[in-house]
Amino acid sequence: MSESALAFDTAILSSQGGREANQDEARHLPSPDGGCWVLCDGLGGYGGGETAARIGVNSILQSFALHAECSESALRMYLESARQAILAERAGKPHLSAMDSTVVVLVASGGRALWAHAGDSRLYWFRSARLETQTRDHSLPQALVGAGKISPREIRFHEDRNKVLRTLAGGETLRADLSGEAIHLKSGDAFLLASDGLWELVDETEMEVELARSTSAEAWLKGLETCLRARAFSGHDNYSAIAVRVNE
Repeated sequence: MSESALAFDTAILSSQGGREANQDEARHLPSPDGGCWVLCDGLGGYGGGETAARIGVNSILQSFALHAECSESALRMYLESARQAILAERAGKPHLSAMDSTVVVLVASGGRALWAHAGDSRLYWFRSARLETQTRDHSLPQALVGAGKISPREIRFHEDRNKVLRTLAGGETLRADLSGEAIHLKSGDAFLLASDGLWELVDETEMEVELARSTSAEAWLKGLETCLRARAFSGHDNYSAIAVRVNE
């Protein structure tokens, strides 16, 4: 199968959940042989988080539109442009001084894909409906997993699960993790970009099951949302996700 034969089926879900406002932002921009998919979960209180998430997504997609490339250097450039845009918006605006955002971004071109993240918004990569890998959160519970104190499953219920250790515009320099060497895409690959409001209530087995039984990205997301709503509690978080299925 040639690289040009790959097609990307995309669906996006974003809901305020049980909150008064939705501080998540999720969008994508297709390119002739791939695209860029971005999800940000805003931090910094009402107004600030929403603004940071919107700026982050807009800036990354604008950078991709100007220089579409599937490389580590390009991906870092996209993220740095978003970081600088958030910092610039903070300047001289006390009510936005604490705004920030998590980020997860996927880029694909020429039959290859790369991704990056900062914070606890996740990317999952599936092949033949089986989970191949997922990002590791920049959070206190994830650090406890690394230290052998808790299991990965316990992150979802930990009392400090909202303590994020890295963000898009936090610190003196960009502190995002990149996936490393680009993967070569195959028909049947699938990706899920998700804010913590979704993955905390939908586990990896359910992601695989709903992927296997669905025939489109839209149907996959609908299945995941059904799982989420079955156990959502009063006042539950915003939840957002981008589903990407690679087809011939």
